[in-house]
Order: sequence, then structure tokens, then C-alpha cells
Amino acid sequence: MLTLRTSGDRGFADHGWLQSFHSFSFAGYHDPAHMGWGNLRVINEDRIAPGTGFGTHGHRDMEIISYVLSGNLAHKDSMGNVKGIPPGDVQRMSAGKGVMHSEFNHAEGAQTHFLQIWIQPNVSGIEPSYEQKTVPLNAKRGQLQLVASPQGEGHAVKINADAALYAGLLDGAESATLPLNPARKAYVHVIQGQLQVNGHALQGGDAALIEGESLLTLNQGHNAEVLVFDLSA
Repeated sequence: MLTLRTSGDRGFADHGWLQSFHSFSFAGYHDPAHMGWGNLRVINEDRIAPGTGFGTHGHRDMEIISYVLSGNLAHKDSMGNVKGIPPGDVQRMSAGKGVMHSEFNHAEGAQTHFLQIWIQPNVSGIEPSYEQKTVPLNAKRGQLQLVASPQGEGHAVKINADAALYAGLLDGAESATLPLNPARKAYVHVIQGQLQVNGHALQGGDAALIEGESLLTLNQGHNAEVLVFDLSA
């Protein structure tokens, strides 16, 4: 079964310095029908104004992934990491038993646009940790590239969760398939462009919630960038 959720169905918050679309209930946006999907808890599409950002705040027992689309996200945390996250990099922070961090856009005149993703871990109370990897564009071109997994192989960051995240770039005749376990859940988030997902037309900001299916087919893309999650039920 495939259920579509359009970009306009998402929650939205305009804080002036931050504009954020919420795929699932988050902060002041609460929708009992969309509290998460499987162990995927948060997908926020955030745009941070120049010279602003999230001040120091804490997390615990959550796998947090940042996927930057434009600009540069400046990260600083209580583990001693001071990093810049550019487009093409995937960053993972395992909050574990507790971590403090901040995220800022220090660029002058340039917005930072990124996806903030939270996945519920399968362990709790572990030591917090950080990882960042660059995923080349050609690794995502015309295919689904693994970018986060429990093993952290290749271009993927390692997450402490029963989940896998793939990223792809599809245009024109390019297509990609992914075998699915019908007993698990999948989630497709179209970041930008247009794409057919198992025969359904999606565009930037749209998502497909999938369960009970054995195959995912992505095709007929037009400048499409997409994330695909394989999730525990």
C-alpha cells in the first residue's frame, strides 16, 4: 500500500530567521495522524537566514542526520566537534546519553537550506558520537546510493538504528529500483524536482508512505533528488 502526502500537507513554521516545513509532528505542529513512520520520527526542511541559527540545545537517545542542500551548516557540539557541513555531505550525530550542540549559518547573504532527520535508535544511553561523510554526486546519479546504515559501509554514515537511508538523483530516462521487505515500512521523500514513485507522480516536498510492498520503482524523473528510507515497522 502506498499513501501520498503532498508538500502542502506538511506543517509549517515561520520564525523569521527560520522557515521550517515539518513532515511529522514537531514543536508547535501537532498532527496525531503523523507522529512518525516506523522508526522515522522527524523530517524538517529548514531554511536558515544568513547570520542566524539554532543556539546551543540538547538531545538524547536519537539518531540525527543533516542533509545540506545549499549554503553551509556550521555545527558545534559538546564532544568538541566544530564542523562545516556543505552540500553533498551527510552528517550523523548519535545523541546517546546526552549531547549539546548548535547549528548556524555564518554566510553573508546566503541562505542555508537543509533537511533535519531524526530516527529512533535501537539502543539507549550510549556515548554520543559524530560522523560526517561526503557523498559524490556521481554516486547518486541515476541510482539509489546508501548514505546511512547500521554498518556504515562505503559512503554511508553509521547509525544506531534498524533503518537504512538512500539518496538518488534521477532525470529523464534514468530509473532506480529497490527491493522492499513487505513486513517493514518504507518512506520516499522527494527533495526537489518531479518523480514517479511506483506509478504515482510526486514533486518537491511530497512523500510516499509505503507498507506491504516488495519493490520500489522510481522513474520519469525531472531534475529529481530523492531520499528513500527502509524502516522497521
